[in-house]
Amino acid sequence: MAASDTEREQQQIDEIEALSSIYGEDWCVVDEDEKIYCIKINDCLDQPKWTLCLQVILPPGYPTAEPPIYQLNAPWLRGQDYMELANVLEEIYVQNLGESILYLWVEKIREVLIEKAQSSDPEPDIKKTSEEVDEDDGDDFLLDYQPIQEDPIKMLNYITSESQEVDEELPSIHHGNPITDRRSTFQAHLAPVVTPRQVKRVLEKLYENKKIASATHNIYAYRIYCEDKQTFLQDCEDDGETAAGGRLLHLMQILNVHNVLVVVSRWYGGILLGPDRFKHINNCARNVLVE
Repeated sequence: MAASDTEREQQQIDEIEALSSIYGEDWCVVDEDEKIYCIKINDCLDQPKWTLCLQVILPPGYPTAEPPIYQLNAPWLRGQDYMELANVLEEIYVQNLGESILYLWVEKIREVLIEKAQSSDPEPDIKKTSEEVDEDDGDDFLLDYQPIQEDPIKMLNYITSESQEVDEELPSIHHGNPITDRRSTFQAHLAPVVTPRQVKRVLEKLYENKKIASATHNIYAYRIYCEDKQTFLQDCEDDGETAAGGRLLHLMQILNVHNVLVVVSRWYGGILLGPDRFKHINNCARNVLVE
């Protein structure tokens, strides 16, 4: 029992880290000990018309056994509007049982706000104009997001044998801007990949660079979506930075990116950074993915 509690706690820590790097100033820690957080959500960045605050409490059983406890705060949100939004969030939770769902919740709320902003009538209990289309879009996204559990070794062999002749070319590699803190430097590198063979080729190419090869750690994670099997092939490597690969992969899952390899190089500068190192790894990775 204790092990699964520890796992859940780690999942929560990873999700919080990822979300704070994704949402920056819009993410607010209300009470660290009680696991209470608040996310400010807008319909757009420059001049938002519609804004809502999602406050969540993460119970000990989240994400595998309990949903988050949440509150939706906005002056215009009441009655029918509140019920509709609450139902949508419940549905997302049910469709992704056991998964970390806060990112899905935030982006779904943002979709609703954008819909309101685009509608000519600014009344709170506005009727949806394109209900069917929106629902379909949401379902596709959720279907994409849910990895089907499969033996990764079998899957790896299957993919490699399927694509022996194709995809041999080396994908283009993009290098992100470095982040330096207390003499440690972090830099992310990204390449589009569709086969494990390409992952191997990109890593080999990166290690040809003396500077990258000399990094204290080269942490990486990749996710490849296999269309025909509707499943994800994904893996990660800590390279001596314990748990960093798993956190990087978790960030990629939350951002719902696929067919991509992200490598984060860290050159250690002699001063221990503690948990800040994970923040820098995630921020580097997120920036390169956004670019």
